[in-house]
Amino acid sequence: MAQRYVRVQNQDGQVYYGLLQLSLDVQVLDAPPWMQGQPTDVILVADSYQILAPCAPSKIVAIGKNYADHAAEMKSDVPAEPLIFMKPTTAIIASEEEILYPPQSQRVDYEGELALVIGDRACNCTPEESQTKIWGYTIANDVTARDLQSKDGQWTRAKGFDTFCPLGPWIVRELNPGARLQTFLNDDVKPVQSACIDQMVFSPDFLVSYISQVMTLLPGDVVLTGTPVGVGGLHLGDKVRVEIEGIGRLENIVVAR
Repeated sequence: MAQRYVRVQNQDGQVYYGLLQLSLDVQVLDAPPWMQGQPTDVILVADSYQILAPCAPSKIVAIGKNYADHAAEMKSDVPAEPLIFMKPTTAIIASEEEILYPPQSQRVDYEGELALVIGDRACNCTPEESQTKIWGYTIANDVTARDLQSKDGQWTRAKGFDTFCPLGPWIVRELNPGARLQTFLNDDVKPVQSACIDQMVFSPDFLVSYISQVMTLLPGDVVLTGTPVGVGGLHLGDKVRVEIEGIGRLENIVVAR
């Protein structure tokens, strides 16, 4: 199994980065792993900590319509260049935390996605250079108030509500380029979304390069790479689970805000 890098909070409220062991103990690192954090002798035993979102980025940069089938689903063409937007960091929640359904919306959708975690400052990078800037991979759900997205004509409100960026549960360093992404609702065995991540229109290294021509990406920043076909509405009480082969599963329940 690939090493799983976590961010956790102990019972005293202290936050640590660490390595999750098969025993579910966490070996604490002395710094974030992308900042050359090294293992220490401190061990947090299972049940003595809470898993948080796996990083605390300065920004979340997201990509729209990066799977051709999803662009068609949205009744639009694939953009000629990556379509970038941002989500506030206050939207981040961890796996097992609650997605809060806002009263302003009548249609809130799930969007399962692969998330990239940046490990080194990236500014004006080539795609080749960008490969070295991607430190690892985790799972995201780009929750979207679809009716507000259509109403506003731009995406900040629709994408920006608190809890609209579930992220985690941990980071892995390597990922099969053809890994399958699937989204499930309420323990149904049939996924509502299922695609291989190599079906993206723009690859992760191209995305990081493109974004770095616009804004500097900093260590710990997150890039959401787009969602495949099959997006759909969430309802109060729904449990939504996003799985990516080689990473794990991100699971959240929807409640009223």
